[in-house]
Amino acid sequence: MNNKYQVIKDFNIFAGAFVDRSGERRKDSAWLEQAAKSPDSRFVAVWDESCLVGGDSPHVVLLQRQQIESYINHEHLIFLGLFRDQPAFAVAIISKQAPPFSEFGEFQDLHFIGTALPHDEANLAAHARALVLWHQSQVFCGVCGSQTKQDSGGNSRKCSGCGKRLFPRVDPAIIVLVSDGERCLLGRKERWPEGRYSTISGFVEPGESLEDGVRREVFEETNVRVGKVSYHSSQPWPFPAALMLGFTAEAESQHIKLNDGELEDARWFTREQLSAEDIKLPFRISIARRLVDHFLQQGD
Repeated sequence: MNNKYQVIKDFNIFAGAFVDRSGERRKDSAWLEQAAKSPDSRFVAVWDESCLVGGDSPHVVLLQRQQIESYINHEHLIFLGLFRDQPAFAVAIISKQAPPFSEFGEFQDLHFIGTALPHDEANLAAHARALVLWHQSQVFCGVCGSQTKQDSGGNSRKCSGCGKRLFPRVDPAIIVLVSDGERCLLGRKERWPEGRYSTISGFVEPGESLEDGVRREVFEETNVRVGKVSYHSSQPWPFPAALMLGFTAEAESQHIKLNDGELEDARWFTREQLSAEDIKLPFRISIARRLVDHFLQQGD
């Protein structure tokens, strides 16, 4: 089998407990203030949804206090936890000018740079990006309309009017590799590059279990009914705040019909077809690719 389809890593990008989130310190304002001023602390800069990356072997640039001092607003500073035994904070860079810190690197989209980063740094950057974007979307209370302010070291917000506390949201989404044993079911959306196919996915709806979400999404998009559903792994997906829950599922029918119009096309592919044909599989950054690779490996 063509080795370009073999699994090269045994984890999902952005996942991993590399940050000691130190929940007990989030409400310790004295400790947070001291940590924010410490020369040992490191700061992840987020500008226009991108993170600062530098080096020939790409890495997240972890800035020191004096390097980012002019951009720090303590009311907006976000405590991420301890990273490599050092306090780590996220800083939103609000500027309509050219992005700063060009002497250290450039701001890059994690969609494209995630697989090239050290795994622990990709995890830290995803954490920082997700929290910065969440704060920017929750400036006002959805209950009374009053302004909200950061709380607990930037890990929640509190309404200045009614006192309601807001916590960072995570949107659960299923992503599933459906197989009849010899073939897998892949689909493509109209906006994707020509030849790109991927696994079936969709958001879980209120009052729905993950397994029920898998069965519903597969049927809605392809008309295929599935029986046994097995959990594979998960992946934080901070674009902006999804949690991808990966599954494999056994097909109980084969006839394809695009029921809801979400897909432009859906097909059954054998392992040989995926290896021989000019099929563009999901990017390696995604759990979708790992699910496809898992299917291909089962045929070895």
